[in-house]
Amino acid sequence: MTSTIIAILLLITFVGFIYYIMKGGNLMIGFFVMAILWSVIGLVPFNVAIEKVFATPALNYGPTIIYIVFGSWFGQVLVDSGIAPSISAATNKVGKKRPMIAAILVSFVTCLIFVSAYGVGSVIAIGVILLPILLSIGMPRDLALAVFSLSIGAPMYINVVLYNQMKAFFPKAQYGGTYLVFGVCAMLVQIVAVLIMLFVNRKKIDPANADANLAAIGETDKADQIKKVPAITYIIPVVPVAMNMIFKWDAIPGLTIGVILAMLLTGKFSGDYKQTVKFLNDTIQTAISNIAGLIMFLMALTFFTGAASLNAVRFKPIFDALLPHNTLILCLAIGILAPLALFRGPLHVWGDGAATVAVLSGIGLFSDAFLLPLMYVATLMAVSTDITQSWNVWGLEYMKVDSKSFLKYGVPVMWIVSIINELLVYHFFG
Repeated sequence: MTSTIIAILLLITFVGFIYYIMKGGNLMIGFFVMAILWSVIGLVPFNVAIEKVFATPALNYGPTIIYIVFGSWFGQVLVDSGIAPSISAATNKVGKKRPMIAAILVSFVTCLIFVSAYGVGSVIAIGVILLPILLSIGMPRDLALAVFSLSIGAPMYINVVLYNQMKAFFPKAQYGGTYLVFGVCAMLVQIVAVLIMLFVNRKKIDPANADANLAAIGETDKADQIKKVPAITYIIPVVPVAMNMIFKWDAIPGLTIGVILAMLLTGKFSGDYKQTVKFLNDTIQTAISNIAGLIMFLMALTFFTGAASLNAVRFKPIFDALLPHNTLILCLAIGILAPLALFRGPLHVWGDGAATVAVLSGIGLFSDAFLLPLMYVATLMAVSTDITQSWNVWGLEYMKVDSKSFLKYGVPVMWIVSIINELLVYHFFG
């Protein structure tokens, strides 16, 4: 009887938490309060709660935070060293007389940069270069924003910063090996989908509209104003991933080598020693300040995950009865229902789905290696085309695009991509 009452109370707080998120509540505070509530309601002994909810999960997550810090630093170095802007500007030369080639190059370049770069700051720094290029070839503003956003979402499958945020839910999953093969395949599926979207809408690209497009956002084509760096530096964004795939290196040395090569090839190690130190300090400080709030959010998430795992046994019969045990059916179901990730919905792990996923991970019905990509696919649909995603919010404002037009392009494409990539999840992990 007591166990039933506890399960009901846990479910009530669970529903209340989802309502709180839907009303725009602060996730960090919400997860912290939920960790306390579930410890109290679940009758977790005080000493056990201190150890298993607040101490051990946070300490175990420490190495993941280091990955996020180094990944954020590497992304900042790409931007501040001029590599990312220069890669962006290089597309301008090729596409002046070939609009479709320019659009395809912008998509590829965006994907290349965000293999390692991450965060709204990096998106803005690159967006103010690449988006005017798309407008300068006569692409409509809503289509241009959709191409850019979906091209950012594609490499997030192998972006070490975002992947390690997912590991807060699935700590036993590993970046590398089979996952990286899956990640590259899923990334290619999304990029191919972007190219198909471009081809289908190619007649909407009219160079005669270029000046009007740029004037609408109060911008000019800035590509020619960017300081150029050696072309060899264009491979730097993929160095950390390549080191893992070829030599099985951990992400930390791969990211460190990437930083060193970026600084070496862009001349940041030559000349004034003080300027070199200043560059290092500035990029580190900016990178860490950009993720300070994220780290505290993830800490609160690990607290709740610890509390959820201690109470997971109470939910196992429910999930056991409701969830299909056939992994193919589950993958197809998540793919078909992927739009539920939009607007921070129940399939978005950084939205309403956070509590569900934390419990799902804790009950042990499926392995973390399977659950992470399963939920990642749906979440990346939202990252790519959701109007609540931070950089998409910026893009809508910057490009003067209404949300309906943006969703019209992005949602159908990402829905198909999600179904295909869920089938890949089954193929690799099911």
